[in-house]
Order: sequence, then structure tokens, then C-alpha cells
Amino acid sequence: MTRSKRFWFAVLLATLGFAAYALQGEVSMRRGPHGLEAVQVYDEEFTLTDVVDDGPYVRYVEGGIEARWVCAGRVEIQRLRAERWPLRLAPRCGHPHELQIRPPAAVETAAMIRGATRLVALSDVHGQYDLMVRLLRAHGVIDAQGRWAWGDGQLVMTGDVFDRGPRVTETFWHLYALEQQAREAGGAVHFLLGNHEALVLRRDLRYVSGKYRRTATLLGESYDALYGPDTVIGDWLRSKRTLLQVDDMLFMHAGVHASYFALDLSLEQANDRFRRSLGLDKAALAKDPVLTLLHGADGPIWYRGYFLDEGLQQASVDADLRRLGVGHVLVGHTSQPIVHSLFGGRVIAIDSSIKKGRYGELLFREHGRFSRGTPDGRRLTLGPLGADGR
Repeated sequence: MTRSKRFWFAVLLATLGFAAYALQGEVSMRRGPHGLEAVQVYDEEFTLTDVVDDGPYVRYVEGGIEARWVCAGRVEIQRLRAERWPLRLAPRCGHPHELQIRPPAAVETAAMIRGATRLVALSDVHGQYDLMVRLLRAHGVIDAQGRWAWGDGQLVMTGDVFDRGPRVTETFWHLYALEQQAREAGGAVHFLLGNHEALVLRRDLRYVSGKYRRTATLLGESYDALYGPDTVIGDWLRSKRTLLQVDDMLFMHAGVHASYFALDLSLEQANDRFRRSLGLDKAALAKDPVLTLLHGADGPIWYRGYFLDEGLQQASVDADLRRLGVGHVLVGHTSQPIVHSLFGGRVIAIDSSIKKGRYGELLFREHGRFSRGTPDGRRLTLGPLGADGR
């Protein structure tokens, strides 16, 4: 490091130290195998180095797959022939687990599931993989090796893995693996699409962290192309739902405004319209009034009215849920300090600010009763947000 670089690095560290003091814990620094890698301010991460580990990014190619990694800032490539699925990729370049690559995913058409005796839900991980794993492990959903350990239980993730945080790639691959492991154990993992999945797939990359911009540059593609339809995770994402009813609970990323009902769509039809619109830019969406609402501020991946509309009344929420035919709507998107209930328990907020990387919670529903799960393994009663914001 030259004298000039040392000087500016010292200035940066001093600035970060002052900011950390001034913001009282809202600034944190992340170290990795290559030293100090990034600083996080609130929920935004700023990369400090060009030397990154990332991957794999896996494409289906004729006769098999091609996997690409970034290892200490250098690209490595592996090709495997598909003599028998699944194809196995060993841990490499910082990725912690063996991966079993399956053939292209079947589209998930069913929008209603019955008979879930045990369910856990979370939302808006935004690349905070370590905290997600800590939560799932603390409550026995996964074991010490990160494998599914919850038997016939069901896990619902209501979107927003992309953007902001440092381990988006690992989060997607872990959910991909848990989906198969849960299925084999008689359980299920349901990944729903959030607004940040829609953003990245339509090449709106405003919130992509510096680490992933660096990866895309090294691999010679735009970041969205790393999740194109020919890629394993890109194909998997395009098979997913946006809305899912499990017994008397309706899961989605954000919620629905009353104007949604004018569309007169079944859950299956809404999911199909979302799925077929992934990748369309704003101009294309604006040409279709259905897509304008679905992808708009009052639609299921953007709505914030449960939290921000001071005029929204209990009677209106009750009427909306009657039209939906459910007892509860469970949503993420609007960050909260904890998992909590609103509108007499009819709406449950499950975005507990995991994206900040410091604290988060899980929602549990077991034998008809809701509870919250904390990172230290405690189960707490679900209720409304207290006057102290907790």
C-alpha cells in the first residue's frame, strides 16, 4: 500500500469510527478471509476491497452445467456432464456446503396448502445469511451442519434475498438445498418473490452491493444476467409464487390494498401474471393495467398501507380478509423491530429487520398457536408492538 493510500485509508477508518459513535451502533464493520471487507451503515453495505470470494453461479448448458466462482478476486470455472442428476459441487471459494444441482424446476402452480401442523416464516433476509442460519439453527429448523432438521414442518420465506447484504449467493443456495431436504423429510420450503427479486430480474440494480457489482464485472456480465432464465437459481426463482395460502394464513411479500380486488384474480391467476411479467421493464408493465397494479405501490410486493396508512380501519382489514377467505395475512417488506401483530391479530408483520444483520426473529405457528422465535432460541408470545417499539 502506497503512502497516499495509507493516508486515505486512515482517514476512512477515522471517519467510520466517528460515524459509529455518532450513530450509536448503526454502523458495523465486516471482516472476512481477506481482511476488512465492508462497512454497513443502517441496512446498506459499502465494500472496501476488490478481493472477494463469491459463487457459484451455475448455468444449464447442453449436456450438463457450468459453474463459475470468484476466488480471492480470480474467476474459476468447472463444467460437469449430466450423466445422472443431481450433480454435486464441492465447497469452494468460501461457499460452506456441498451443492446438489437439480434439473430445471417445475413451475409451482398450486397456491393453497392444507394441513400444516408446524410452520415457521421469515422475510427480508437481504443477504444477511449468518443471521438467518443462526435463527434457524437456534430453533432446530436446521442442524449444526445447516441441513433440514424439522421433519414435516414447513418454512415460508416471503422474499427479498437480493440486495444490500454480503451473502446473497449463500442465502439462495441454502434455501435451494433446504427445499429438497425438506421435501425428502415430508416437509416443505416455500420461497415467495419479493419486490427486490422483481427489481433485479428486470435489471433494476440500484440496491446491489459493491461486492456483487465487483463479481459481475469479473464474470463479464451484468448482475441480473447471473440470474438469467438459463441459470439454476434464475430458473428456480422464475418457478416461484408470489402469494401462497397455508390453511387460514395468506403469505405475500407486502400486502394488498382494497383496489387489488378489482382485478378479480384467483391466487393462481395472480401468481401466473407475476411469473410471466418477471423481467419486463417499467414501460412494458405500464402498458397492462393488471400488471400496473400488481407491480405498483398498492400491489402484493410493494404495499405498505398496514403500517403507514393512518386511515386504515379494522373494519376495512376484516372485510379484505373475508374477501380473501383467510384469517390472517402475513407480510414482510416494511421493516419492524420485532415480529408482531396488527389489527387485532389479522395482520402479522414478519420483517424483523434481519437486513441490518444484528437482530431478527422467526414467526412460528404450531398447533394453531403463533409465537416469535429469537436468535438465542427463546419462544415469545406474539402480540402487538409495545409503546416502546418492542
